[in-house]
Amino acid sequence: MENVNNTGITKTKRPIRAVQFGEGNFLRAFVDYMIDILNEKTDFNGSIAIVKPIPHGDLDRFREQDCIYTVYLRGLDKGEEKIIKRVVTSVDSVYGCSEDYKEYSDLAKLDTLRFVISNTTEAGIVYNENDKFDSCPPETYPGKLTKFLYERYKYFGGDCEKGLVILPVELIDDNGKNLKKCVKSFISLWKLEDAFSDWIDKACVFTSTLVDRIVTGFPRDEADDIYKGFGYEDKLLVTGEPFALWVIESDKDISGELPFDKAGLPVIFTNDHKPYKQRKVRILNGAHTSFVLASFLAGNDYVGQSMDDKDIYDFMYKTIFDEVIPTLDLPKSDLVDFANSVIDRFRNPFIKHALLSISLNSVSKWRARCMPSLTKYMETTHRVPNHLAFSLAALIAFYNGSEIRDGVLIGHRDGEEYEIRDDNSVIDFFAANSGRSTDDLTHEVLSNKAFWGEDLSERPGLEPVVGMMLEMIRTEGMRNAVRKVS
Repeated sequence: MENVNNTGITKTKRPIRAVQFGEGNFLRAFVDYMIDILNEKTDFNGSIAIVKPIPHGDLDRFREQDCIYTVYLRGLDKGEEKIIKRVVTSVDSVYGCSEDYKEYSDLAKLDTLRFVISNTTEAGIVYNENDKFDSCPPETYPGKLTKFLYERYKYFGGDCEKGLVILPVELIDDNGKNLKKCVKSFISLWKLEDAFSDWIDKACVFTSTLVDRIVTGFPRDEADDIYKGFGYEDKLLVTGEPFALWVIESDKDISGELPFDKAGLPVIFTNDHKPYKQRKVRILNGAHTSFVLASFLAGNDYVGQSMDDKDIYDFMYKTIFDEVIPTLDLPKSDLVDFANSVIDRFRNPFIKHALLSISLNSVSKWRARCMPSLTKYMETTHRVPNHLAFSLAALIAFYNGSEIRDGVLIGHRDGEEYEIRDDNSVIDFFAANSGRSTDDLTHEVLSNKAFWGEDLSERPGLEPVVGMMLEMIRTEGMRNAVRKVS
């Protein structure tokens, strides 16, 4: 069977207008997909250069397929099956930030370049004073971006017409503002000239964004059958749901440069993205993060299984409606409607969203998605929310392992290994503390300010509740424990 790029598909050569830090499934099924539609339906006429921001992994599949791949979206629309298949040709080329440093660096000199897109996970937008300007590239994403922008600034002699629009989609509050803050900190740390700092302010636009689409990635279990239906193979095939929303907040109106409205795409330009973000992060992402680790340890592997599992479904439902929605300031009817739509999306029969895939970087995800609901609930009710506390206990139980193999912590479920992937400091912490008693481990986790930004053990009543729940998980098993708390 032929590969997707050998099926007569034509790929129009277009000027590179966007550099994208991140080659993962989400960006390809969301941003790159939308830009492909812009090229078809408007005069945008631009392509994307993808940059792999970390040294791990390779880009062989992209190069073998000339960066052509298929997005396959499936879901329900008012109870009716809805399927969208699109071959995406908006990606021009791919580069490893480290292994192809010169080619990557030269992208900063492109006259046609206007946009920088990124998805480096919640842990990616970080300032590290040990990062070096002379490194090729710097270690952190903000460090890489600062040096990239500086090279562009120098090459074009500080021309304010050559500034870039920065579109981060990392799931942290005010992602654009925080990214710009990191860039400014690196400018100071590296003692770069004041004129460059001024150029950043005057010529560049840092947007804060919200993105929403469930992307399930490569459909490993279905791939052969899907290939037969397509009539070709596609090792970069990415699946997801039809639902999408992209909210872009910026001080400068950039809607004319990205004519999504003319293409009928679900993109909102606004001067305040927070109401959309709070609703989405706390309910949709918060629901995911609150139940997936417990569901996995209870024996499930996918979100759909979890929704068919009464114990997990009841736990998720009560978390959302009893503990998350009461902490939000938006109209309750809007929140309830959104929550019900989220549950319908979780029930999508076409999506096999692996729980282990969602578990990536769960510590930073829990902090961003669940912790605000927990702390707001405690501050307003003076009680510990049982379900959110249990989700924290489930996180500690999930991260149980003493062996690190190739940078991955090895956990065990029913005698079988599973991989726990997170930042190295998180993996090292749990490996070092795996042998502690329940009370000691609970205290060490909750009091870790690097994890939570505060000492959660100082929140009245939280530590004993989480410790009690963790002990229940350890002695009775996750299934019995989650049943009791639900």
